[in-house]
Amino acid sequence: MYKYLIRRILIFIPMLIALTMIVFALMQAAPGDPFSGEQLDPNIDKKVFEQRREALGLNDPIPVQYFHWLMDVVKGDFGDSYVYKGRSVTELIGDKIDNTFYLGIFTLFITLIVSIPIGIYSARNPYSVFDYGATTFGFFGLAVPNFFFGLVAIYFFSIKLGWFPAQGTVSSPDIQGFGVFIDRLHHLILPGITLGLAGTATYMRFMRSEVLDVLASDYIRTARAKGMTERNVLYKQTLRNAMIPIVTLLGFEIGGLLSGAIITEGVYQYPGLGTLFINSIASRDYPVIMAINLMLGVCILVGNLLADVFYCVVDPRIRYE
Repeated sequence: MYKYLIRRILIFIPMLIALTMIVFALMQAAPGDPFSGEQLDPNIDKKVFEQRREALGLNDPIPVQYFHWLMDVVKGDFGDSYVYKGRSVTELIGDKIDNTFYLGIFTLFITLIVSIPIGIYSARNPYSVFDYGATTFGFFGLAVPNFFFGLVAIYFFSIKLGWFPAQGTVSSPDIQGFGVFIDRLHHLILPGITLGLAGTATYMRFMRSEVLDVLASDYIRTARAKGMTERNVLYKQTLRNAMIPIVTLLGFEIGGLLSGAIITEGVYQYPGLGTLFINSIASRDYPVIMAINLMLGVCILVGNLLADVFYCVVDPRIRYE
């Protein structure tokens, strides 16, 4: 097991290098730079912008720019923002990442506590009214884009009914103590449901399918024939095998939640990494864009590693030598 983990971690090195190349190449392929375009003040002499490009190394050959950027990243330095003068990229991300982290944890919690029980119940009662209703919800969740569902949710639950706030993380900076937690949770409900809609539908369908397959297995019929109760059959024999594909999905979900939050946070004006990413794209703040993209890629790689480790917990038959 430990040898396998060491090998996987060593494989991360060339994968991370390839990831940095892709991230840097995408930024180089983007048209223009922060000092070109209609958003700049026409009253400022263009020589000033050219001097700024030269000072930041934007006129250097692309391999030289990549090497300098990579060496700084290895040291944990993502550079300074082009737009937020005097602020480092690490500082900007540090101010926003906690909000995105809370949103991701809340979304994952909602996704799991809703999808897994519904999937199990649908599998134990196939082709029932509840099963058809869950299937309809699954297709709805997969078909409706996050941004559209978010706009509809804001219109009905925020504007019409006034149940939930439409934007932000807290209602007032004057809230103290336990009230801050309750207020943050209140602000997380709509964006959390919006972000977790597709994931909930996906997990529910996978759970239903896997539980149905496992319940039809020979060893489940043997367990029932030996007098094992349905509760033990479900929780001791069925779920551990049915959870294997869910573990696989959870590995990808780590990066998926962060990348999906980009659109959701933009809809709800939620001050997290997503909002920072969108604003950085609009202003061509390349150091911030590259840092967030690199962080998303690393999260996906780490998620895949965790999924492999959790396989051993879910299914004892899996061993890595």
